Amino acid sequence: MAKSRDLNEWRASWQEHWSKAGSAYELAPDLKRAGANWEREFLGQARTPSKELERLERIFKEFSNGFKKLYRLGPAVTVFGSARFPEGTPYYKLGVEIGRELALAGFTVITGGGPGMMEAANRGAREAGGVSIGCNIILPHEQKPNPYVDEVVNFNYFFARKVMLVKYSCAFVCLPGGFGTLDEMFEAATLIQCHKIGPFPLILLGASFWKNLIQLMYDMLHEGAISEEDTGFGFLTDSPAEAARMILASQPPDVIARLTPAKSGALENA
Repeated sequence: MAKSRDLNEWRASWQEHWSKAGSAYELAPDLKRAGANWEREFLGQARTPSKELERLERIFKEFSNGFKKLYRLGPAVTVFGSARFPEGTPYYKLGVEIGRELALAGFTVITGGGPGMMEAANRGAREAGGVSIGCNIILPHEQKPNPYVDEVVNFNYFFARKVMLVKYSCAFVCLPGGFGTLDEMFEAATLIQCHKIGPFPLILLGASFWKNLIQLMYDMLHEGAISEEDTGFGFLTDSPAEAARMILASQPPDVIARLTPAKSGALENA
């Protein structure tokens, strides 16, 4: 369990971070070498309408490529999670187990395509004989496609990638993770809350990891920032088998009819 830290430590950390960050218009040398200035150039110069049209063309191509590669997937579940928990950690094992259980239930497993928890979920699906998909974001560090995906779709834009992670799924599983995982989790939760999608199940796997998030939700409720029904936006469990059963039970008959379990009857015997 992480030790308790006070607000003074938080402020000191903030000051240390931003003293090293430099100007928003300048990139660190390692990012320049990685070519990251392509996405950030708009911060440092005025963009003409013609330049914006060029940018729209790149965005259109990413969406078009994603639509072409993913529209035949069938019922799918997206698994979110950190790139920073490698094989050998308890969280990685949890990721493998949820990927396996979803494949045994007949769902395609979609992840962000990278290492860590994403790799674990893809691995579990692949090893169970299911379909394993990765929507990979091109970054200067951490992220490259893992070896357990049957199909990888690469993206330069986070927002285009998130559309694909949400669009083709009928449920979402959130494994332990950081900023990116929280971003994806609350993207899905907000769309469900506002009735833009679903309602689809959203499962938080790893009770001890998410307990402070649950407390934050109650703090927000107390302050009036959310309503009572919003506090139950995600089901909390430590059991991948329970998560898969809940997702399966939530599906309408026409979706269940389209499922192709990797191993018939294996889920019931797990």
